[in-house]
Amino acid sequence: MIDFTSRQLRAFLLVAQHRSFSRAAGALFITPSGLSLLIRELETQLGVRLFERTTRHVALTAFGTELLTAAQRNLQELDRVMSRIGQSASEAGVSLSVGTPPLLMASVLAPAVQEFQSHRPELRFQLFDSDTSTVMQKVQSGAIDMGLGIFFKYLPGVRRVRLFRFSLMVIRADSGKQSRAATTTWSALDGEKIISLPPSIPLQQLVDRHLARAGVKYQPSLTLNYLNTQIAMVEAGQGVAIIPSYGLPACRSRKLSMSRLVNPVVPLDFSQIRLGGRKLPSAADEFTTFLQSYIASWAGRSGIL
Repeated sequence: MIDFTSRQLRAFLLVAQHRSFSRAAGALFITPSGLSLLIRELETQLGVRLFERTTRHVALTAFGTELLTAAQRNLQELDRVMSRIGQSASEAGVSLSVGTPPLLMASVLAPAVQEFQSHRPELRFQLFDSDTSTVMQKVQSGAIDMGLGIFFKYLPGVRRVRLFRFSLMVIRADSGKQSRAATTTWSALDGEKIISLPPSIPLQQLVDRHLARAGVKYQPSLTLNYLNTQIAMVEAGQGVAIIPSYGLPACRSRKLSMSRLVNPVVPLDFSQIRLGGRKLPSAADEFTTFLQSYIASWAGRSGIL
């Protein structure tokens, strides 16, 4: 077996490219005599001359021409593999911090992270669950890398990518006595006991605007801070609630009926936000692309309204 090194092959390629030992030596950052030694060692191992050399001229021999094609192809492949391995090694142990409200964390993000890590196990996730306003503040301050949710406010310097479009639905306790319609108009909510979020929350402000336009006047039967507690209290028979359709899977595990709100249908853009100009691991963009297809597939499986 012929024992040669990649350094010998690189020296050979540079001489073939520059047709000059001195210029090739400069490109390899060694002396001309050092380069000549590498070439002589390679020629001795092969038992053939690779270059015809004179004081003014360097040319490939027939054997040199044959070796050139194979050496170029194999060194290019070696460089690609080494680069890929080096990139994977550099990202080993790198983490990505993601914030989202609790219901989205449980129903969407947790299974998405699990699936993504099945083919990118070297990326560690740091997850932060809180209300949408706090998630936005954490992204803007740089405390977390990205946020996921329905964001009503645009912040300077914060980029957003829409991942999916949800809508609003109304949920009611399921008595089991009659089936509920697949859709409900906003005006049909007049006279219902409505469990709301605090009026300072943008999602509740959106709901209140549409109720007012439909002529529905109400006083909340309960005011709660989180969607998952709204869902629990509706099941407990304390009223109805208007929530985003991504809550549908959580409702199906309870004794609830769900109807899509129409006239009008209110779209809710589910987005990823991140601080513009902040350098994130390359896997962050891959995770964003993954999320777009994952959420569409998840919504289809869940029968999202």
